[in-house]
Amino acid sequence: MTTLFFGLLCGVVLAALLTLLIGVYSIGPTQRGVITTFGRAQRLVGMTGDDPELGGLLGEEEKTRYNYPLVRVITPGGPYFKWPWQTLYKVDMTIQTADITWDPQLRQEFIEAVTKDNLTVQISGQIRWKPCERNMYAYLFGAAHPSAHVVGYFISTLRDRVATFDGSSPEVGAEGVEGVSINDLRRNLSLINRHMEEACRKTSARYGIEFDAALITNIDPPSDVDEALASINTTQNQVAAAVSQSKADAETKLKMAEQAVQISLNRAEAEAAPLLELAKTLSAMRREGGDQALESYLRNASLPLRERASETILKL
Repeated sequence: MTTLFFGLLCGVVLAALLTLLIGVYSIGPTQRGVITTFGRAQRLVGMTGDDPELGGLLGEEEKTRYNYPLVRVITPGGPYFKWPWQTLYKVDMTIQTADITWDPQLRQEFIEAVTKDNLTVQISGQIRWKPCERNMYAYLFGAAHPSAHVVGYFISTLRDRVATFDGSSPEVGAEGVEGVSINDLRRNLSLINRHMEEACRKTSARYGIEFDAALITNIDPPSDVDEALASINTTQNQVAAAVSQSKADAETKLKMAEQAVQISLNRAEAEAAPLLELAKTLSAMRREGGDQALESYLRNASLPLRERASETILKL
């Protein structure tokens, strides 16, 4: 009897030690944890559709499709304890990078999209993302491959943007080249990346993935039309250079003509100034002394001329 009791006691102690050993855990500084009890996550009050931050990213129809429960998230620290019937999910919260060509069921070097002028282009690049702490249920239990979902959502949004991108729109400005959409796309990669970052913000509410950045690096035409596009670009650049040179020459000639007119105007004003001043003086003299004053002035003014004329005659 004593042996049986001792064996049971040892079994209980061993089970307690194993439970303690298995049940104690910690969460790293770059991790978050979620506990499930018999497969059910520990939930908080409310749903993501009612959350001001997540619900505001979705439309009314989307809220019915992507309405997940809010779950308790375990923050970094420890030691924590869980029972054997509980399961711990640790989530790495660091920013991760995925190539936009990544697909769990397909191997590809680029993705294809059609521009507004029906040209099929090849696009490559990357996206940066991390799990959304406020919507951990969607990340862990909402989809089998949330990263594949966010890449697929990014590609569909990108294809729509490429198909509707217009280089002459006000948001692009004067950098676009008319008539060739791929030139517009290449010249405005930063603008497209910013648009994609804004358009993909709702992935936090859809898939529990917080979108960080879009890094589209290359938009290339098919190889069979690349040479033709290069010729078009060269011709357009030559035309643009000729137009710029013509405008510069015209502006230079216009500037020189304006300067010549100004010089002539200054000379005319300089020649007219003494005459105008003399007219004012004679008018004032007549007003104060009458015609006699003018005749006296003219007689005195003509004396030096008469003397010079007499000297000239004598010398001849």
